[in-house]
Amino acid sequence: MNIKDIEKFSNKTHGKLFFDYDLKKINWFNIGGKSKIFFKPENFEELIEFLKIYKSRGKIFVIGAGSNVLISDKPYNGAVVKLGKNFSKLSLLDETTIIAGSSATDKQVSEFAKENNIGGFEFLSCIPGSIGGAIRMNTGCFDHEIKDSLISVQAVNFDGKVVSILKKDIIFNYRECNLPKDMIFLSATLKGKKKTKQLIQKKIITLKEKKEISQPTKIKTGGSTFKNPKNQTSKKVWELIKSSISLNTEFGDASISKKHCNFLINKNNASYDDMIKLIQYIKKEVEIKTGVKIELELVLVK
Repeated sequence: MNIKDIEKFSNKTHGKLFFDYDLKKINWFNIGGKSKIFFKPENFEELIEFLKIYKSRGKIFVIGAGSNVLISDKPYNGAVVKLGKNFSKLSLLDETTIIAGSSATDKQVSEFAKENNIGGFEFLSCIPGSIGGAIRMNTGCFDHEIKDSLISVQAVNFDGKVVSILKKDIIFNYRECNLPKDMIFLSATLKGKKKTKQLIQKKIITLKEKKEISQPTKIKTGGSTFKNPKNQTSKKVWELIKSSISLNTEFGDASISKKHCNFLINKNNASYDDMIKLIQYIKKEVEIKTGVKIELELVLVK
């Protein structure tokens, strides 16, 4: 890959541009190799200029909070883009409508909504991701998904063309949407409803208590590993895993959370291959024992 023009661009940009950047630093699993290029633009103009210079010479992967990805230990022969703080701004369009920058965290949006007496975003307080990732994955928990609050998405494709897409033109399914992969989300327009700050805080506390009881925290994990199966069984994926394998199963430092077996853990220095072996073993054993084929929720980057 010829990168002389990108090197020239890196000398004048205010954003952070690195070559051979260690991707372990920016994901929750703390697993991954080095990216040929890593770019964290400070503003929209820098992002557009980078996309026009980079063009189609290689792959681009956009990373948010890094909570739902498993990155290969091999070099990523392309560019990883992580939007900077100017893409995390939050504002009100009206008294119940929020415009959220795509790098704003789900928790920041939930808190902003609470401070402005807007209900409907309490569920986001329990999700450790960004708004951009939430849209890409149709993130949800406790019977609410991001699509339920979405009005529109503002985005730019890898050619630098800016588009605005209405919710009605997007097909959302469980933990996925049909928006093209060659698209970087810039912001989302989200609709809530009037609700007192006190009632919002009460619901947030209730949801967080439920999460604390059922899910592991403060460890190297990527969140939910597999999707709950559709139309194959009434059981949740964790029930299928628990009934199919020993929760003491490990491959290297890749292990299974005893608190919630749909969460895999990097105990210390697990490799990508360790995690893939554990994932494949779980999938195989669940299908053998239950007849159900389970699908990954985690995004694999390689």
